[in-house]
Amino acid sequence: MTHTAQALSTSTPYRVSLTDSSGHTWYADEPADKGGQDTAPNPIQLLLSALGACTTITLEMYANHKGIKLDHVQVDLALNPNAEPEAGQNNIERKITLKGEFTEEQHKRLLKVAESCPVHKLLTSNISIQTELSI
Repeated sequence: MTHTAQALSTSTPYRVSLTDSSGHTWYADEPADKGGQDTAPNPIQLLLSALGACTTITLEMYANHKGIKLDHVQVDLALNPNAEPEAGQNNIERKITLKGEFTEEQHKRLLKVAESCPVHKLLTSNISIQTELSI
């Protein structure tokens, strides 16, 4: 399955309209102190939220498939929360809180399953980006 997205500038400085091939629309913006209007998450927040959403969905799907009673999933994420990283190194801190009725063994398995979400796999893989300028 090919995933696509498009980013378009808008008349508002630093506000970007984002769309996908399914017709969804959402936005990115920068905070006011960086010249934006703070009307939407910034690009890093969007990246972190993609990991959080994928983690939550993967855990819910697994629990449903295995008949595990998972009532609530919360994923808190932060990029480089403790210090400025070395050049070329970054750290995403992910804290997962699970509520439901499950055994200690199921709990451990759920935490392992979180690492198999597609966005986690993508972010921890060797990514290559080919860029072409079109005028």
